[in-house]
Amino acid sequence: MSDAASELEMLRAELAATRAELARSNAVVSASEALIAGLKFEIAMLKREKYGRSAERTARLLDQLELQLEELETAAAEDAIRAEQAAEKATKVRAFDRRKPVRKAFPEHLPRERVVVEAPAACACCGSGRIKKMGEDITETLEVVPRQWKVIQTVREKFTCRDCEKISQPPAPFHPVPRGWARPSLLAMIVFEKFGQHQPLTRQAERYAREGVELSLSTLADQFGAVTELLEPLYTLIQAHVMAAERLHGDDTTVPLLARGGTKTARLCT
Repeated sequence: MSDAASELEMLRAELAATRAELARSNAVVSASEALIAGLKFEIAMLKREKYGRSAERTARLLDQLELQLEELETAAAEDAIRAEQAAEKATKVRAFDRRKPVRKAFPEHLPRERVVVEAPAACACCGSGRIKKMGEDITETLEVVPRQWKVIQTVREKFTCRDCEKISQPPAPFHPVPRGWARPSLLAMIVFEKFGQHQPLTRQAERYAREGVELSLSTLADQFGAVTELLEPLYTLIQAHVMAAERLHGDDTTVPLLARGGTKTARLCT
């Protein structure tokens, strides 16, 4: 019975080693494919910088290579994790170390939130309470706070005079759009999404609805038109300044647009 148990244990160990070796081989293949795709993408980018952006086929090729590179990098990361997990179960197979890109340090302007792990009250070796801090190790991780919607209630209290029986109240706050309901930050975000990120108002309305805020297309269009009219004097000054130059340079960078009356994609030069 003991011989059978030991033989079964040996077979299990061999099976785990085989699975770990297979996972490591898959990780090596995935990492190699991702590396090749990255080099192809880099070569295509260099060729484009050298020979120009005249061919639309080159732009489509770069988009396809970039998408392929993203998928291969994701698959390589998944295979590397599987290889590490399989290597932990097997004792005779070394872990796979995937070549990872060098990560830059986090920007200095980002706020730092210091989370201090509770220190032990006594020595972990002898149990003595005579411990003293000699240093610290800091590990930085990046976190993001999701966008938060809120309604700001501006309260203007009314007061009545006991002598003259008149009612007094503070003046109404300033709004960029007269009698508008949107705050300046929201208006700036809508305009920037439209012009800076090339997001039409329909997609913005859909995204806001997924975040729990129902804003119809007509509502956004009203605010967008009001902001456009509000910025007309600034636009006129910029136009006069630009047109006063002796020479103007154009930009032929294409922006994908939805063609009118169909689902095909047109391209507009900015």
